[in-house]
Amino acid sequence: MQRRAVIMTVLAVLVAVTLIGLPLAIIGPLAVYNSEQSALELRAASLMRTVERRIAHSEDITDGLLHPWVGREGQNPAYIELRLDDGRVLAAGDPIAGNVLRATQSSPSGVDLLMEVSTGRVILHSLYVEGFILFGTSIAFLIAVMVARRQARKIAAPLIYLAASAEQLGSGQARPRLRPSGIEEIDLIQAELVRTAERMAGRLAAERQFAADASHQLRTPLTALSMRLEEIELLATDDEVREEAGVCLEQVERLTGVVEELLKTSRSSSGGTTEAISLADVFDQQRDEWERPFAKAGRELVFTHGTDRLALATPGSVAQVLATLLENSLKYGGGTTTVSSRAASGKGVFIDVADEGEGVSDELAPDIFSKHVSGKGGTGLGLALAKDLASSDGGRLELSQRRPPIFTLFLNGVPASLNPDAVLPQGSFVSVGRRRRRR
Repeated sequence: MQRRAVIMTVLAVLVAVTLIGLPLAIIGPLAVYNSEQSALELRAASLMRTVERRIAHSEDITDGLLHPWVGREGQNPAYIELRLDDGRVLAAGDPIAGNVLRATQSSPSGVDLLMEVSTGRVILHSLYVEGFILFGTSIAFLIAVMVARRQARKIAAPLIYLAASAEQLGSGQARPRLRPSGIEEIDLIQAELVRTAERMAGRLAAERQFAADASHQLRTPLTALSMRLEEIELLATDDEVREEAGVCLEQVERLTGVVEELLKTSRSSSGGTTEAISLADVFDQQRDEWERPFAKAGRELVFTHGTDRLALATPGSVAQVLATLLENSLKYGGGTTTVSSRAASGKGVFIDVADEGEGVSDELAPDIFSKHVSGKGGTGLGLALAKDLASSDGGRLELSQRRPPIFTLFLNGVPASLNPDAVLPQGSFVSVGRRRRRR
């Protein structure tokens, strides 16, 4: 949209500049030519009046009279030829070769005056005018491009805010934070989005409450029925009755499992809690938690910030993923452990966790994130859980380098040129305790 708005604005300005600049480019040289011609004719008329005045006073007319009119300071040098009534021809200045501007004057006393100047000055002034028009047109075009980009950005920014709010709404944050954009149509959409979010929040709450109530109400009679069937199965003397009671008991247990699964699905589909989080705050929290254990082990823990871009994720999930990686580094790595952030191409961020240990073997690397896979006697659940937590926020966790080991966590973000505080609420951070995790 921004590109289209810029193109339309630039095309409009280009048409306007062309309609104004093209006539100026044609009229400008003509105006310069007419100005030089008028100046030459004025010089010739002034000289002729001087000659007529001398003739009227019976004074001699010599070449010295003409020399001051050849070219004063700032004037185009001229060639002057004066024919007197007695047949004498007086001349001043150098004859001009090539194209010239010419002015002629004749007096009642029979004196003819010819004055010529070179067109080189006219051409040079015309080029100056053309250059000024071209420069002014270029400046106007560049200003139009900058203004168009700025205005397009102002128009597109509220739409990006809307997209971020819709993403929040889809991830379960049913009340996105919005601010008026000043554009009536976009503000109408924002208001409708807020109303939709409120209705969705009410419906989700009602559905979750219904699922919880239904599962609670069903669990009690199903439990009683199971106990009754177990009693019948235990006390029955007939094998056929005992067999039927066992079949019924299996069906009740299956129904109980279905109820539990429906309740679990209802809870898991209620949406996530993705927020705009500052990696600096996450790093500070992890530093407070892990700096002392690393110091006790005689190792150094370093956090470096390579970007100020905010990430879109669940604070508790990010903290738990980093805690898993740091605990694995503490237990199985070596040397200095470095946690660094960097901006990804587009609008994401990367978090790298690296140490100077032996790394991951080639045999273990392909299955490092699989459950119950561990190279050093662990349970093999920590990294699998961390990968699932990253995926639940739309990110990913990878082993980007085997030796020395580097684990990379990718998180989605918003464009760094926009202010996500206007849309996305800042999240609080959950401190994740040091649990027993294994690779």
